[in-house]
Amino acid sequence: MRTADIRQRWLDYFGSKDHHLAPSVPLVSPDPSILFTIAGMVPFIPYILGTEQAPWPRVASVQKCIRTNDIENVGRTTRHGTFFQMNGNFSFGDYFKREAIDFAWELLTTEQSKGGYGFDGDRMWVTVWEQDAEAYDALTKGVGIDPKHIVRLPREENFWDTGQPGPAGPCAEWHYDRGPAYGPEAVGGNVDPGGDRYLEVWNLVFDQYVRGEGQGKDYPLLGELEHKSIDTGAGLERIAYLLQGKENLYEIDEVFPVISAVEELTGRRYGADPEDDVRMRVVADHVRSSLMVIGDGVRPSNEGRGYVLRRLLRRAVRAVRLLGYDAEALPVLLPVSKDAMKASYPELEAEFGRISDVAYGEEDAFRRTLAQGTTILDTAVSKAKQAAGTAAPVLSGSEAFQLHDTYGFPIDLTLEMAAEQGVQVDEKAFRDLMAEQRQRARADALAKKTGHADLRAYETIAGELSAPVEFLGYRQQEAAVTVAGLLVDGVPAPAATAPADVEVVLDRTPFYAESGGQLADQGTIVLDGGATIEVDDVQRPIKGLNVHRGRLVEGTVALGDPGTATIDVERRVAISRAHSATHMIHKALHELVGPDRTQAGSENAPSRVRFDFRSPQAVPASALQEIEERVNVRLAENLEVTDQLMPLDEARELGAMALFGEKYGDIVRVVSIGGDWSRELCGGTHVKASGEIGRVALLGESSIGSGVRRVDALVGDGAYGFQAKEHALVGQLTGMLGARPEELGDRVGALLARLKETEKELAALRQGKLLAAAGTLAAEAPRVGAVRVVTHDAGDVASADDLRALALDVRGRLGDADPALVAIGGVAGGRPLVVVATNAPARDAGLRAGDFVKAAAGVLGGGGGGKPDLAQGGGSDATALPAALSGVVDGVRDGIVG
Repeated sequence: MRTADIRQRWLDYFGSKDHHLAPSVPLVSPDPSILFTIAGMVPFIPYILGTEQAPWPRVASVQKCIRTNDIENVGRTTRHGTFFQMNGNFSFGDYFKREAIDFAWELLTTEQSKGGYGFDGDRMWVTVWEQDAEAYDALTKGVGIDPKHIVRLPREENFWDTGQPGPAGPCAEWHYDRGPAYGPEAVGGNVDPGGDRYLEVWNLVFDQYVRGEGQGKDYPLLGELEHKSIDTGAGLERIAYLLQGKENLYEIDEVFPVISAVEELTGRRYGADPEDDVRMRVVADHVRSSLMVIGDGVRPSNEGRGYVLRRLLRRAVRAVRLLGYDAEALPVLLPVSKDAMKASYPELEAEFGRISDVAYGEEDAFRRTLAQGTTILDTAVSKAKQAAGTAAPVLSGSEAFQLHDTYGFPIDLTLEMAAEQGVQVDEKAFRDLMAEQRQRARADALAKKTGHADLRAYETIAGELSAPVEFLGYRQQEAAVTVAGLLVDGVPAPAATAPADVEVVLDRTPFYAESGGQLADQGTIVLDGGATIEVDDVQRPIKGLNVHRGRLVEGTVALGDPGTATIDVERRVAISRAHSATHMIHKALHELVGPDRTQAGSENAPSRVRFDFRSPQAVPASALQEIEERVNVRLAENLEVTDQLMPLDEARELGAMALFGEKYGDIVRVVSIGGDWSRELCGGTHVKASGEIGRVALLGESSIGSGVRRVDALVGDGAYGFQAKEHALVGQLTGMLGARPEELGDRVGALLARLKETEKELAALRQGKLLAAAGTLAAEAPRVGAVRVVTHDAGDVASADDLRALALDVRGRLGDADPALVAIGGVAGGRPLVVVATNAPARDAGLRAGDFVKAAAGVLGGGGGGKPDLAQGGGSDATALPAALSGVVDGVRDGIVG
């Protein structure tokens, strides 16, 4: 069964059980505390924790996930992959243990012809909490699993919690017995005694209890939750390799085609050598992960998500290199991965142009990094030799770590190239530094994973209020208020004295709390007693509680203090213009591109709009221009903007647009522009008439994720300023090029095409001139003893590639009749370089290219290395190039070969 079919079968099954089918959220996590979506539950965390009301009682999904904390294990185990898909079904106060267990048993064991996965029920094993009699009975008496196949475990091994007081509960982990070929039989209550025999395929988490304070699993259970939840996860790749009869996740239909392509590129065969197998699996895994991460809008960088992507791509390229293939690999491998994944994610086909541009550019950059890293390594090796004196030279672990961490230079390449120059690397110190870095990363990841904000302080304040905080900002910019809650450093306090960072809750407020894409208001709270709080941000950590975060700059604030809250009116007006413009852009997009282009997010800031929408392809530039024109025509009509509260069903009957993922109550606010022209459910602030917006300028459109596009726009003063600058630039260009404004595009395009062609011609002329000397150099090669030796200063060159091409050409012309050594020097970008090539008879005579490059580069004040047949190096003193080449001849004459 294909992986895509297994995926669809999951959705079909739970759809038949009245589950809402939620699409996968992007790999870029909706939870700001984590970089990526790391588990199927991530989109549903607020409902599981009870901080938000779930919009559906039951839901199922197949979620894209990325985890890289165990990246070193990729390829070495059957189970570790950086990208994976997690099947999940969830219940929020609906069904509980018995129904969840029944669903799992039915889907796993029902015949494939009847819609199930067809697993043998007699080979199922389940681990449960030792005190969970309800789950035990449901498994043994309900579905009829052999009690010998139920393993009861203590809380330390079979209990879920968030790492802090809140929801917690036992698990039921389903394992499949793959048979004695994969390990010993389970005895003594253990289903993982060694090997890969008992493979966990599905984990059911029963969110049943409220846990108290404590460390690890040592905490009291304070009682049962009022609304219990079900949170399950079944690894799609694990189910796939079981159903497809494969040994591991790398051999399933969505991964193995890349391994086959690597075999073709390298000539190596999967299964012939264990280390080669690991490298092939790393390539297959990392190429797929990179494809999916780039597809969801991430680009390589040196921090955050971009760093994770960069590491994945570079590890893949490096693994291919270690398999003996030095040319560009991703242009071959990435399309193969795309073809394997597009059955599950058809948007990859439409987005592949953008995805491939990013991936291929990173591979090219890494190839240049390898060249740069070689130079840095050579310098470090040279210093190590000088420092060692007569002792064995050693490259420090910190230098190797810097090469790895700062320049992306792999440690195995450092070890290889240092060894070629007779230098050891303090690998233990390097590994210690790497372990420290991983420990810090894991500690940080753990803190983020379990660090969902402790809402108890806010809940306490909310519980003390007689009613939710009243928002007055739709009609008022200033209001008389009373301090109802105060926090300092996240801790409730009765009072605070300036200077201090504080969080203030008011009984009523004109300040808008950030939500729905609209940024928060800023302003001041001035208390009657003289205290002044400058408000920088307003958030709503729990429903009905607006928290004003700011700086107490004067006086003392205390609970119960009366005062006046005033917003920054200029900022509010600019943001309101942007928010109304967002609604108009959304409507124009529906009119001119299609009603399926629905909003996926937005940010409404002063004079600026960022509008995200779902679309399988880019919006053409012509359509974008039409959207801008349509919006500006309509806003010039000064359409009335109104808002009205009404039941949700009534709003939907009127055609009001609702955003996927937003949570709406029974009574909603509908914002209308021009009567029924634009109508959306919205809690934000808006202008009173569209003419107040002024003007909208669309800056462009781009992809930010799989099937999600983004439009950036300027509004009001921002749009007018942009147009003024654009007009000035067009005037400047028309004067420079002697063309009318409407001719600028064609004229600039023609100039760029001519420049590109000229650059190609110059490159061809330069290389042709350089290689023209090859015949003469080979014909006039002098003999040094029995060796034909060619040394040549090529002068200024574009890069070491030119020198390498000439050296290989001359070596080829000299043939293998006699020992031959070719040394070509040159200067690229002010830096002297030298390349040495030897033929087979020369190497048989002990003449190794790396040894001669090392000596020549030392004369140049640098270092170098490579293989016995071809090596390159460089330094900093270009004036020493003649002496370096002369030294090569002397080395051959004197018999210096190492």
